[in-house]
Amino acid sequence: MNSRTRLLAGAVATALMGALALTACSGGGGGGEDGDKTITFMFRGGTDEKAAYQAAINRYTEDTGVKVNVIVTDADQYATKLQAAVAGNNVPDVFYIEQASLQSYVASGVLMDITDQVAESGVDLDNIWAYGVDSYRFDGTTQGTPDGRLYGLPKDVGPFSFGYNKTMLEEAGIPLPDKDTPLTWEEFVEICKKLTTDTDGDGAVDQWGTGLNVQWNLQSMVWSNGGDWTNADHTQVTVDTPEFAEALQKFADLTNVDKVTPSASDAATLDTYQRWMAGEIGFFPVGPWDVSVYNDLDFDYDLIPWPSVGGTESATWIGSLGIGVSATSDHPQDAVNLVTYLSADTEAQQTLVDANIQIPNLIDVAQTWATAADAEPANRQEFLDVVQDYGRAMPAAFTYGAEWYDELWTNIQPVLDGKQTAADYLAETQPKMQKLLDESIANAEQAGAGA
Repeated sequence: MNSRTRLLAGAVATALMGALALTACSGGGGGGEDGDKTITFMFRGGTDEKAAYQAAINRYTEDTGVKVNVIVTDADQYATKLQAAVAGNNVPDVFYIEQASLQSYVASGVLMDITDQVAESGVDLDNIWAYGVDSYRFDGTTQGTPDGRLYGLPKDVGPFSFGYNKTMLEEAGIPLPDKDTPLTWEEFVEICKKLTTDTDGDGAVDQWGTGLNVQWNLQSMVWSNGGDWTNADHTQVTVDTPEFAEALQKFADLTNVDKVTPSASDAATLDTYQRWMAGEIGFFPVGPWDVSVYNDLDFDYDLIPWPSVGGTESATWIGSLGIGVSATSDHPQDAVNLVTYLSADTEAQQTLVDANIQIPNLIDVAQTWATAADAEPANRQEFLDVVQDYGRAMPAAFTYGAEWYDELWTNIQPVLDGKQTAADYLAETQPKMQKLLDESIANAEQAGAGA
């Protein structure tokens, strides 16, 4: 989730190649001395994810005889190292793909069209979240439609939910939020004010109501207030509207007016993620990838709908990572088999889900998982509600690159510090974003014409 950089083949200097030791990649992943086939799978993740994938892949090798050379990077290194592999014509047979990179990879011939192979595999795509499958469909013009060709399958869908420190609210005598009805913004801020206190009596606040990050949390506020980043066909930037400005201003006011979130100087000492982990923050986002860590915290937490800025409707985003196949793989069928196995095999999915790193890709498995008596967090259903009911794709998920979207965050700090109004900032930034979106559209048209 840390990078949305377009992964174009010529984007990385040759010097980067020395940073990546990729062996047995496409073109070099043939059989060993005994004739066994080896394919390479490159992905990003932490210790828990690596262990879960290794366990799943070991079973794949046992069942098929195909060896898999696993290459795993930290999240913040993945894009750079994959770029280096692409630039050096040393693409892994199977690799993670981000939604915002798919169109450029298709246009540059990096990704293989796996539509026919998936159809022949017998995988029941109707039992995989439609959002996840459609994220990797592309018809040459539009990404995310059910009629596009498949260039990958979802590794997962990532519903970005909202959590609260149940222990903290109970100790403060505050009624727990309803798990089905979102708090209004006013109700949310009022609870946060009650939670923001000096718990040890030294004169300094050491417990806050919340601690949100603008790049990952503004979406919920804007959407629930009736605003958006673009029009429906992603051709016009629409951030310079009263609805968008009101949401961004309310976000900044959490620090500067309501004073229920750590200031920039507070966060510099200990960021809000660490403060949440330490039990110092009442409300904080929760993604499925967080659960393996959050379940071991020293307090109880649970999930609720995101607070609504403009009324009673909650909103948030759904992320996804895909798994694709190199168009130059020496073993394309084996590579596709690995993709379908990781995305849709019941036992493989169970291995990943048991590691608490994602929700199940398979809808029937997910429904059983959500209602488990020993579920942690207890309201797992909220993750499924996001996927089924009110989650949306990130604003740049289906555009040709994300530079236009990233521009919003470039100079936003004065707004967060209370030195510039949201409305003034958005009026300045909208033309810059539009220029970059226009360039993105032109690049997509040029790439499509050259494909």
